[in-house]
Amino acid sequence: MESREETLVDVRRAMAEAECLVDGRQVDRALDALARQITEKLHDKDPLVFVVMNGGLVLAGRLLPKLDFPLQLSYLHASRYGHSLNGTLLDWRVRPTQDLRGRTVLVLDDILDEGWMLQAILNFFKDEGAAEVHSAVLIHKIHERKAYPGMRADFTGIDVADRFLFGCGMDYKGYWRNAPGIYALKGC
Repeated sequence: MESREETLVDVRRAMAEAECLVDGRQVDRALDALARQITEKLHDKDPLVFVVMNGGLVLAGRLLPKLDFPLQLSYLHASRYGHSLNGTLLDWRVRPTQDLRGRTVLVLDDILDEGWMLQAILNFFKDEGAAEVHSAVLIHKIHERKAYPGMRADFTGIDVADRFLFGCGMDYKGYWRNAPGIYALKGC
């Protein structure tokens, strides 16, 4: 097991060698476009917005001030049981506690990769009686391994190639969620 010092050396090296796929200005433009799309669809819906921790935190912090309409904000923290490669059972770290019946829900997350966890979260809200359930992600990773063929979030900022990504909420070994752009690990 790596020591913290060894991990820091590795994560600093990873950033120094990483390829910036989407710079901070491009992320800002994508966030502006996301805000316009979400506002157009949900401005009069009194949405309850859930941030998926930890990845969705950066997206939420940058996107929510751009949504100029009333909304309620909460968060959830879940993972798939046993960290299995597929499946839709959730291991709740922080479960939603609000009454969801009849509500419009928007789920914010950093990335739609395969989508198993996001789909399980969306299904949970539907099963709990939400009237409408929407999803928004900053990054849609392009590949054919989605939980369901053609799966996409309702609102997507940027489509990115199938590489190991970090920045803007996505991490490398728990670090670099704070990076302003989208970076690909060298060789991945």
